[in-house]
Amino acid sequence: MSDRTDPTTEPTERIAALEDELRACKRTLDVLMDDAEQRAARPTNDFAVVQQNISLARVVEHKTRELAEERTKLTAALAELRSAQTELTQSQKLTAIGQLAAGVAHEINTPIQYVGDNLAFLQKVFQQTMPILEAAAAASACSTGVPELDIVRELLKKVKLARVSTQVPRALEQSLEGIARVSKIVGAMKDFSHPSGGEKAEVDLRAAIESTVTIARNEWKYVAELEIDIPDDLPSVPCLRDELNQVVLNLVVNAAHAIGDVVGDGAAGRGLIRVSARVAENWCEIRVSDTGGGIPESAKARVFDPFFTTKAVGKGTGQGLAIAYNVVVEKHGGAISFESKLGEGTTFIIRIPLGTDVSGKEAA
Repeated sequence: MSDRTDPTTEPTERIAALEDELRACKRTLDVLMDDAEQRAARPTNDFAVVQQNISLARVVEHKTRELAEERTKLTAALAELRSAQTELTQSQKLTAIGQLAAGVAHEINTPIQYVGDNLAFLQKVFQQTMPILEAAAAASACSTGVPELDIVRELLKKVKLARVSTQVPRALEQSLEGIARVSKIVGAMKDFSHPSGGEKAEVDLRAAIESTVTIARNEWKYVAELEIDIPDDLPSVPCLRDELNQVVLNLVVNAAHAIGDVVGDGAAGRGLIRVSARVAENWCEIRVSDTGGGIPESAKARVFDPFFTTKAVGKGTGQGLAIAYNVVVEKHGGAISFESKLGEGTTFIIRIPLGTDVSGKEAA
């Protein structure tokens, strides 16, 4: 038996209690309304009874308003708790994935370094060996009747020097490129999964975004090109690194899906995702643009609502943008909005307060 408490238990119990209270309020309201209707239906000439009925009607009306207000509050609280429960579940899932990714990245990193170092060594040795082989080939071609050179000549025929001299360097170069790519992915996984601990810190936004789009590469590489437009001298941004990474990841994945709906598998051409960042006054503005189909007018008002999605069943949970809104607005005191045109694409705009303006003065 585990002594751990399920963190979703308390929200679930509170939700159940609120639902019971809502049902109780409805029953009370129904009883009062039935009693008032029965009294009003009975004919009477007694002035006192009429006054009593009027007073009771006023009480019922007042109580109805109170119960309606209470119902509204309880419904809002219920929705808030359900949203909190969903966010908690999502957060636990992402934390578990992040911890796993960090462990995998750590385990892969060392052997990848071995392979990379060994390939670099072989490349250097090959470059040093090739002149010797070429000199031996030239000597064997000029001399005949020397047993040693005859042996060299036969060995060089088996080696196929012309083929080796072109294909081996290419194979080593491709292998080193592959190792470099794996190392970059491993580094991105470690960087992306590193928890912020709920404390804001100065973050190199360019490095964080590059890591995030590397992690998401499999989502966009088949349907879109991806451009990053962030100046090298962009100042550090105070933020919750892991949570802001999650926001950018959600937006990039959404952009890839939107483009995929337009271009299919990308065989006939790919779209474009562009991630940019700039500093203006006391804000850092991040833009994630895509050349997808755009957001329909009927959906624009609900884009940030929990569980709302225009994606096909199984492709989206409706939580990505709701989480993005919560992280940007509630946790960073920033703003998130979008611009979209049907048939042209969408741009999401994130604004994170810097705390100081670009001159270093405290923000108002």
